[in-house]
Amino acid sequence: MIRLKRRNTAWLIVMAMIIGLALLAAPVSAAVQLSLIGALAVAVIASMIELGPERETLLQVLNRAPVRRRITPQAREATERAAARAGYFNRSGIVMLDIGLIAMQSGAEGMAMRRTRNISKDDDGARPFITLFVHPEEAERQAVIRYEIYNHLGEEQYVHEMKTYLREGELSLLADHHLPLAGNRGVDGNGDWDLRVYVDNSLIGMHNLMLAPSVNERRRRLSDEREVIDEQPSRRRNLADAVIVEEPQQPQTAQLKDLLKQPSQPSPSRRRSLRRR
Repeated sequence: MIRLKRRNTAWLIVMAMIIGLALLAAPVSAAVQLSLIGALAVAVIASMIELGPERETLLQVLNRAPVRRRITPQAREATERAAARAGYFNRSGIVMLDIGLIAMQSGAEGMAMRRTRNISKDDDGARPFITLFVHPEEAERQAVIRYEIYNHLGEEQYVHEMKTYLREGELSLLADHHLPLAGNRGVDGNGDWDLRVYVDNSLIGMHNLMLAPSVNERRRRLSDEREVIDEQPSRRRNLADAVIVEEPQQPQTAQLKDLLKQPSQPSPSRRRSLRRR
């Protein structure tokens, strides 16, 4: 809202009289005259126009402009994806500066940690993280941060909630627990996965990530198949070298010969039953 500040009218009149006397007292160039008149016009505009609530909004925008420049491409993409979802809530007092995963892999040199959006089943695990910038209106309170990871079928694979105290300024939050990957048979399905982050049950970001199969498991599987293929010729050679011994025919006993030669005859009980009929 624009308001006129009449309390400055007196000194503006004095300033206008001084400039008028300066212009009339001595001959001055046109450039000097224009500069004096311009200074008077700026003073009049600055003193007579007052910004109401718009002034505070303008100052907030100017103060937050440097923060917007610190947003990473990953955080900007995650915010845009979340804004297209129904559960998104635009919190002007909380700005997400960064989002991603920390993958951990143990080796001969110890534990190696890297920031990535491409994880594999060879990694020991992965922990999500976010970096927030908290403005004063959202600061000095406790909030619940929720991380969710979904596989390529939209099935929930990881859920973790943690309470944190929001302080004014930049705040980095790393999940307390990780998603186990190496040797975890419950984690299946390669391809595009999603990381979703909530602040007080409000969706603030959706981060895309990629899960790749285990190279070590594939190598072990191929080595096992090679061993099976290598064993097959040796088995064939063993069969070729084997001596086949024919089993000698066992002489049939006299009782067995007699049973085979005799025609089928009814038993005595069978004969009696036939006679009664």
